[in-house]
Amino acid sequence: MKKTYKQLAPDYRLLLGPGPVEVSPRVLNALSKPLYGHLDPNFLEITNETMEMLRHVFQTNNRLTLPMSGTGSAGMETVMVNLLEPGDEAIVCVNGVFGQRLRDIAQRCGAKVISVEAPWGEIIDPEKVREAFRSCRKAKLVAIVHAETSTGIKQPLEEISKIAKDNDALLVVDAVTSLGGVELKVDEWGIDACYSGTQKALSCPPGLSPITFSEKAINVLNNRKTKVSSWYLDLSMIQNYWGQKRTYHHTAPINMIYGLREALLIVCEEGLEKRFKRHQLNSDAFVAGIEAMGLKMLVKNKEHRLPTLNAISIPDGINDDLVRQYLLEKYGIEIGGGLGDFKGKAWRVGLMGESSRRNNVILLLGALGDALMNQGYKADIGTAITSALKVYQEAEK
Repeated sequence: MKKTYKQLAPDYRLLLGPGPVEVSPRVLNALSKPLYGHLDPNFLEITNETMEMLRHVFQTNNRLTLPMSGTGSAGMETVMVNLLEPGDEAIVCVNGVFGQRLRDIAQRCGAKVISVEAPWGEIIDPEKVREAFRSCRKAKLVAIVHAETSTGIKQPLEEISKIAKDNDALLVVDAVTSLGGVELKVDEWGIDACYSGTQKALSCPPGLSPITFSEKAINVLNNRKTKVSSWYLDLSMIQNYWGQKRTYHHTAPINMIYGLREALLIVCEEGLEKRFKRHQLNSDAFVAGIEAMGLKMLVKNKEHRLPTLNAISIPDGINDDLVRQYLLEKYGIEIGGGLGDFKGKAWRVGLMGESSRRNNVILLLGALGDALMNQGYKADIGTAITSALKVYQEAEK
């Protein structure tokens, strides 16, 4: 029998996981606007404005700053395949799933990879990066994750940047879960190539990956001995579409760029400093409530915790899947489970962009307490919410 399909009508979810997160009605409205052609003068002006605002959010003057067609993983691959050639040496820092992916892509590029590792939930020790340079002939780049989405770690970058510069190497940074929600100073910190995703703190649907290349990185790209291994992600050609030549490469995702432009406009209207403070405040309040319930954060050092991605250790005897299923069925709330080494051992709560709001913090604390009590855990929801509210009240004094 032929299946009859109904009109698409997804149920509402409050997205408080590692991404995607909540999206402003302004962005959804922008996505629904009529199509331009990808070489229409009006659309090219929209792309110019999008690049300008991306530079502001990345805090850079890099001329090669644009959104790649694809999610954050496409941005990761774009950076690595454009900068690495077979036989190059690359130092890759690994303390979570996305560091592992960086290493995997570097190896697929034919590079000789020197891994610098740290236990999951801890930062990369700069001294180990310095030691890695002593052990290799000539590392072309150092790749590191600023915001490790699998663990909730926020990696300090300035000392590692100095080490890279002292050794004439490029610094590559994964900012998928930090751009637009956590301080990220591409120029000031000497970052040569950086990539992110639209579905995290920028609060846009998934589908684009903002990237930025310094002049030093562009020079490496322009002086390759071999062709970039990916035609679709080849910046030596793509930069001509986003630059003055406006040479066709592939059809740009028109409406996604509408959405990104609107999302960036919202970021600019709020102001970066104010936005960073909002993310930090909501994270601090949430953590206060979590700890008041007797739960523990995965990242022990407070200074190294990501405000955009809050990783919680799951108590002994609590079933991860049942808690997340309870939140989804009873409250329509989505949070993330653990990845890799932390599968079944951690919950990942995204308080990013539109999702980083006081009402979401209070709602989730109550809902999570209810889910835990459903499994016999003694969660004092009242104390948790009171502890969170105290953080807000202190901030308002």
